[in-house]
Amino acid sequence: MKPILLQAHERSLTKILYNKDGDLLFTASKHNLPNVWWSINGERLGTYNGHNGAIWDMAVSSDSTQLLTASADQSCIIWDSETGKILHQMAAKSPVRSCGFSLTNNILCFTTDKAMNQPCFIKFYDLRDKEQVATNSPFRDIQIEDSKVNRMIWGTVEDYVITGHENGQICQYDWKTGERLRVDHSHDALIKDLQLSKDRTMLITASKDTTAKLFDAKTFQFLKSYKTDRPVNSAAVSPIKHHILLGGGQEAMEVTTSHTKSGKFEARFFHLIFEEEIGRVKGHFGPINTLAFHPNGKQYSSGAEDGYVRIHDFDQSYYDFEYDF
Repeated sequence: MKPILLQAHERSLTKILYNKDGDLLFTASKHNLPNVWWSINGERLGTYNGHNGAIWDMAVSSDSTQLLTASADQSCIIWDSETGKILHQMAAKSPVRSCGFSLTNNILCFTTDKAMNQPCFIKFYDLRDKEQVATNSPFRDIQIEDSKVNRMIWGTVEDYVITGHENGQICQYDWKTGERLRVDHSHDALIKDLQLSKDRTMLITASKDTTAKLFDAKTFQFLKSYKTDRPVNSAAVSPIKHHILLGGGQEAMEVTTSHTKSGKFEARFFHLIFEEEIGRVKGHFGPINTLAFHPNGKQYSSGAEDGYVRIHDFDQSYYDFEYDF
């Protein structure tokens, strides 16, 4: 696979994601400027200028008209994804760590850090009520008493959100009542990433404890585990094959003290069912922080500590590969 290399950002990547159709690729980093690109050729379409701190997370509406960004500057912004215009900016009292639109795009959610003498919150806004975002008045605040939320995504249906925490637990919260529905303690270190399969029935987690785990997204039934020898920063499920894609590497502070070969910065493919590694893709010069499959499964993109995004279109040999068992 010969990748398209995007010199996307001045600092390390924090999030990449495709829109629902897969024609657009959104990228964000510890720099304050998210970008959008054509996924087919890597042409940059534009930059979103308005934040003053690192961008920790992004989400795009299902119709691709709006982009949501969570930033260390203690704000969450809704953008017009085509023009780059700021539609709403919601302020918080601590850095905003993660964000997301519900399946119908009616409910917006973001989480804040436990920092600056502020507790961790999960905040919900109903976008059908313009007053809520205009006056920065969420209809529901869920205060997290124990371990802060590091990642949040919407669940299988619109009834709940799934959160990944600093202590390794994953939880479900009902946004209508604020009740915690389920909790799982399979991981014992920071959850770095949460992603759903294309049909939204399976949840893949990535953890600093060097594993990625597969769960039933609704019941949290444990399904599979993928073990590596390094912290796992991101994990994704292929939409078309029984493949899991993992990315990670050393801690950022250790990268400069080791040779590239020993850093182990490859993207790694595992068989979803048999939990065995089936391939690696090299190229980055730092830990991979974020991964995403194209919705059609024929491409994936990776973003790393080196500030580069690599777009990979799969060769025919990838489709011809049959796992021997």
